[in-house]
Amino acid sequence: MCGIFGFLTYCTPLEREVILRRLVEGLQRLEYRGYDSAGLSFDSNGKPTVVKSRGNIAKLIAELDAVVAEKGIDLKQVVDTHVGIAHTRWATHGVPSPTNSHPHVSDPDNAFVVVHNGIITNFEALKNFLTKEGYAFYSDTDTEVIPKLAKYIYDKTAEPLTFPELVQQVMKQLNGAYALLFKSTKYPNELVACKLGSPLILGIKESPMMQKDPTDVTIKDAECLASKHHASVHGVEYFLASDAAAVVEHTKQVMVLEDRDVLHIKSTGDFEVWHPSATLVDGALLQEDMQHVTRAIDTLQLEVTQIMKGNYPHYMLKEIHEQPDSITMTLRGRVMLQREHDSVRKDSREVSSGLHTTHSFIHAVAEHPPQAVASFDKPVFGTKRIVLGGLVDYLKSVRQCRRFLFVGCGTSFHAALAARSLMEQLADIPVQMELASDMVDRRAPIYRDDTAIFVSQSGETADTLRALEYAKACGALCVGVTNTVGSAIARMTHCGVHINAGAEIGVASTKAYTSQIVVMVMMALALSEDSMSKHHCRNRIMDDLVALPDAVRDVLKLDKEVQELAQDLKNENSLLVFGRGAGYATALEAALKVKEVALLHSEGILSGEMKHGPLALVDESLPIIVIATQDSMYEKNRNVIQQLRARQGRLIILCNNDDESMEREHGKGVKLLRVPSLPHQTEALQGILNIVPMQLLSYHLAVIRGLNVDQPRNLAKSVTTE
Repeated sequence: MCGIFGFLTYCTPLEREVILRRLVEGLQRLEYRGYDSAGLSFDSNGKPTVVKSRGNIAKLIAELDAVVAEKGIDLKQVVDTHVGIAHTRWATHGVPSPTNSHPHVSDPDNAFVVVHNGIITNFEALKNFLTKEGYAFYSDTDTEVIPKLAKYIYDKTAEPLTFPELVQQVMKQLNGAYALLFKSTKYPNELVACKLGSPLILGIKESPMMQKDPTDVTIKDAECLASKHHASVHGVEYFLASDAAAVVEHTKQVMVLEDRDVLHIKSTGDFEVWHPSATLVDGALLQEDMQHVTRAIDTLQLEVTQIMKGNYPHYMLKEIHEQPDSITMTLRGRVMLQREHDSVRKDSREVSSGLHTTHSFIHAVAEHPPQAVASFDKPVFGTKRIVLGGLVDYLKSVRQCRRFLFVGCGTSFHAALAARSLMEQLADIPVQMELASDMVDRRAPIYRDDTAIFVSQSGETADTLRALEYAKACGALCVGVTNTVGSAIARMTHCGVHINAGAEIGVASTKAYTSQIVVMVMMALALSEDSMSKHHCRNRIMDDLVALPDAVRDVLKLDKEVQELAQDLKNENSLLVFGRGAGYATALEAALKVKEVALLHSEGILSGEMKHGPLALVDESLPIIVIATQDSMYEKNRNVIQQLRARQGRLIILCNNDDESMEREHGKGVKLLRVPSLPHQTEALQGILNIVPMQLLSYHLAVIRGLNVDQPRNLAKSVTTE
């Protein structure tokens, strides 16, 4: 959940001020991963200088200015080659403080300096051992054992070790999850990175001409596979980061490190990637040797504008308002119409797809008004189709499974819950919901004919990764739904779908949630494509998919009305949200958003459970939101509303804007939030329209209460620790 950043220049003359600015800006791009303390290390006067502070990056900048002034460091000095590392922390061991902040060092001379993202589970045993060896510890963290262990191994080894060999010896002693950056006075101008379970990427700017050994490196599909890179020209900059957001403004050429990789950037400007190779004798591990490995250098699809706030005061508000476009991007190229004959409208856009010519449904609808959607069923067009490239080779296997397991945490779990009923309806396969941590804790029975679908915005969620490892070991077919290309879940699953929602920086997920629902609806449609009995139902759902972006735009027009509601609720201490059917997922997600950013106790409750306890809380002072749009649960929700009114409940009803029955409730002590309907009332997709005003409500509550919207207390964006 922390963010680490490294910056190494080779034969690139830069002022020290520029180097420090790069390190600080890298941390600012990663601050959503943790913001209770921060630190960095850079070279000055031939020795690593370490600067740390409690609080956010702004406080680190103030501390850095003070250290520079105190030590008289020349910021205008030009440096040709330099290694710097930095860290922004989400505390797991020890309270936020300068002492517990990273980087951590091996000794007063800073012989080894380390930053770490993850958790070392056996740190206490290592700490006890090193204490007996005379090492003093000053922090409460698990990380401090790492640089001291490196120093211990360096001092005790008779034969000199290379830097990556030393780091490999350290890795052998560590249990847990980690991404690590090492710098050392013993290995000047070198940097070593390694990872296990936590994300880490390498960015290369103005990459030198590569001299490749053809036995090590091949070129396939315009991707360069890299194991050894030898710099033959000057001007190389390397960026190491927990996330692409810290790299994209410098370069789009990146390499994703795999678990147990050791990356060594040498003082000569070239780098190597090593990976342990096990030698087995009679099934027993004899030894592990490090070998060169190949890793793809990819081009980032992320744009710098996606990680900027633009004209919005907060990332969360920007990302809420981006949802019409993010949903369109999720749909683009995936919702298709198959042509039956050559008579086609001239303004349709053609896309080559196998033996057929297809037309992008999204593009076609964008060029015609919503009321024209129904005309696509006329004889000019044939069957509406869903094309999910990541699932094509596995659709037959998925259709034959005995059950689906939807696995996720928090918002991702709620997105899966919102799509559950539709998946069961279209695929005729039962769906079991699993919170990732609970599934692993109780070792839930999983069978070889199960399909487990793992939902995660970042693709690095630790609990979800552990659940994935468990399900894979049980022989289940594993499917990933993530927003991050190249993430751990994307690499570890057998197949999957990227939601293509774009970068999400705000800690409270908004647009990723709605795009996750859209993707799982499309998965249900793809799985039911061979069912003639569901043909009409599928077409109606796809009509609603196409109408969805414009409907979300209409919902966003409620912003001022929601802001007024937030003013009414700003001093409340508790909030209940009732929902039923697909509305239950909306209730849970709405309550979570209010908790996360407004720091207001809120609870999402299944309406059917109201009489089994929650009704005791109802009085004239407790605000209650009821999700009551016109779906299959509408009449039951009306009954709930009547029962709450009978107990003098203070009601806020989220209903459709053409609901005359709910309009009659208005003015009887009941407030209404009116959202549009989709053409065919697809319940899972209506849930997307219903959650948007709840997202806006949580945002405005946080702003009115004077809270940090993008960096809620005690939270971080990417949960990479269990």
